Amino acid sequence: MAGEIPVTVVGSITEPTLRFSPQGKAIASFSVASTPRVKDGDNWVDGETTWFRVSVFDAMAENVAESFAKGDRVIVQGRFKTRSYQTDAGETRSGLELVADEVGPTLRWATAKPVKVGQGGQARPAQDSGMTRTRTAPAADPWATPASNEPPF
Repeated sequence: MAGEIPVTVVGSITEPTLRFSPQGKAIASFSVASTPRVKDGDNWVDGETTWFRVSVFDAMAENVAESFAKGDRVIVQGRFKTRSYQTDAGETRSGLELVADEVGPTLRWATAKPVKVGQGGQARPAQDSGMTRTRTAPAADPWATPASNEPPF
């Protein structure tokens, strides 16, 4: 929607929960704990942890549930939305939720190997993944010729 401000959160994920709506739409829910660290003299000190409730929909929800486990570091980009709900006592309450447009692993202390997923949710063979694809250069590309000591211009 117009006017929404994109938000990016980096932190540790809780175990994603995957469920399906009555219409069959996949919904993954999880929280992200973000703890700032500041340098205090020679030491690093953890600040107060902020918890963000996150929802992901459709195929990405299934990918998130399959890809991440509790404690994994993630980057979540999305927009905040206010949700209203009723407690068991019948009180109406509201809460802030991050509806994710993108979810990915942080690569500061880990590595990742993307595997493309086909339309049926099946992983494509390794030779089709973006990580191993070979590209053919156009015939007119001067850089496509074998390496020489002379630049092509």
